[in-house]
Amino acid sequence: MNNTSKVSSTRKMVLSAMFIVLNIVLSIVVGAIKIPLLFLDTMGTVFGAVWFGPIWGMIIGGLTNVLLAVMKNPKDLPFALVNIVIGLVVGLIARKFKFDLKTAIITGLILAVVAPLIGTPIAVFVYGGLTGDFNDIFFTALRQGGTEIFSAAFIPRITSNIVDKVLTCVLVALTLPKIKKGLGR
Repeated sequence: MNNTSKVSSTRKMVLSAMFIVLNIVLSIVVGAIKIPLLFLDTMGTVFGAVWFGPIWGMIIGGLTNVLLAVMKNPKDLPFALVNIVIGLVVGLIARKFKFDLKTAIITGLILAVVAPLIGTPIAVFVYGGLTGDFNDIFFTALRQGGTEIFSAAFIPRITSNIVDKVLTCVLVALTLPKIKKGLGR
């Protein structure tokens, strides 16, 4: 291994750690101020997946949830699967297409379906559908209206994920070129 690849590996690990911290900080801040329909807890995963590819995106996503499970709640560990798949999907798309505004919007819409398809069964099995966020209001109303538990948990999640994942991907598409330029890459 030559010096250039060592520096590149070191930079990749440091930036990946920063992306994990970004996921955690945004998760805590947005959760604390309870912004409706927004999580931003996968922003670092999307950054890492676009910049470094699907494997690093999956690692960043998975490690984020491992750390959150240790810091906040061990029951949140199964949601690592959602973040890992987000890293995979975004990384594969970014490898195939330039991650510009159009690609970011399409990717966000794909994630808005994929993430709830994986996360809803976890939320229902681990938490009975109530996960302590804004979606619980809609979940409760749907359940009281007679909607089956999976549908009552899925509908608010897909709605909030349309806002959250599209915004996350758009923010990454708009800021990543500036960050790369600032880092001289």
